[in-house]
Amino acid sequence: MRPPGRAVRASRARGVEDANVRLRERLRGRPDVSGRPGGRARRAPYTGSAVKGLETRSPAVEELAQPAAPAGAAPGALASPALSLRAVLRSLRPKQWAKNVLVVAAPGAAGVLSQGHIVAKVALAFVAFCLVSSATYLLNDVRDLESDRLHPTKRHRPIAAGSVSVPLALALGIVLGAAGVAVGALVRPTFLIVLGTYVAITASYTFWLKDVAVVDIVAIASGFILRAVAGGVAADVPLSRWFLIVASFGSLFVVSGKRHGEHIDLGEEGAEVRPTLGDYSRNYLQYVWTMTSGVTVAAYCLWAFEMAPKNETVPFYELSIVPFVTFILRYAMLLEKGYGGAPEDVVLGDRTLLILAAVWAAIFGAGVYVY
Repeated sequence: MRPPGRAVRASRARGVEDANVRLRERLRGRPDVSGRPGGRARRAPYTGSAVKGLETRSPAVEELAQPAAPAGAAPGALASPALSLRAVLRSLRPKQWAKNVLVVAAPGAAGVLSQGHIVAKVALAFVAFCLVSSATYLLNDVRDLESDRLHPTKRHRPIAAGSVSVPLALALGIVLGAAGVAVGALVRPTFLIVLGTYVAITASYTFWLKDVAVVDIVAIASGFILRAVAGGVAADVPLSRWFLIVASFGSLFVVSGKRHGEHIDLGEEGAEVRPTLGDYSRNYLQYVWTMTSGVTVAAYCLWAFEMAPKNETVPFYELSIVPFVTFILRYAMLLEKGYGGAPEDVVLGDRTLLILAAVWAAIFGAGVYVY
């Protein structure tokens, strides 16, 4: 299956523009959370509490809060093409680097992070993934330039807004990609294989897989899985089958929740903004994240019982099940409310999730490194 041609992309871009016009008109007729006159009340933004709402506003609501583009500017352009360091840094999406912390998961669970040379290898793996992932983000933003300029929030990305030029983005992407491979070579040859697989899948997603329903979810989830696998390869530790199951289904849980959040945010116009959303129903996406969360919890429980020593005095691994399951349940509650569109913002913006993660890390870490 070849990528859509220029005519198809142009038609899709026109559809996105029409969809966003309808979405803006619909939202301007709604009251905000303070109760201004209009239609029905929209969902409150998230402020770190499921009761008060989420910091991350929906794309359409976020778009209404942004200043209008200057007259005569390209659709969605908010800034002059002048180069700025801040715009370049934003184009690298540093917030997304938090995902690369997954490289610590396998060596951390194996209890080898107390060894200096292992820590150095894992740190290099983290840097390599940060460089390579930023390179793929730049490629993706260049590839989707036209449609991003018509998207409620993506139009504010530096490349779409014109604050970072396409030639600069491509050059920077090449430099970062090469630097990532060079850093990865310092880890070990097998790590380069995992890193190369990640690049191949993300590039395929950019040019093709994002338009194939179900496959798009699996492709994004595989990026999380490969990060976790890369950490084990970097530290040269064997990967438990339960670890791989937890990582795989946990990733599918997060990604299906992301699509569910996008489905709620964009409503009927979602298919125009992201074609695969037209193939998904909310019930289907709820089924996927319900099923995957169940498998994740079951696999983690079996893994915890398998890791527990026979003569342990304190059942740390078994106790770690409590905060882990509570974390999954709370995250699922936020997904059901439609707040999963930006997983990193949900986790970092919810104090309860952060506390649960810290408690889990303390209990699990005590089982691995203390007893």
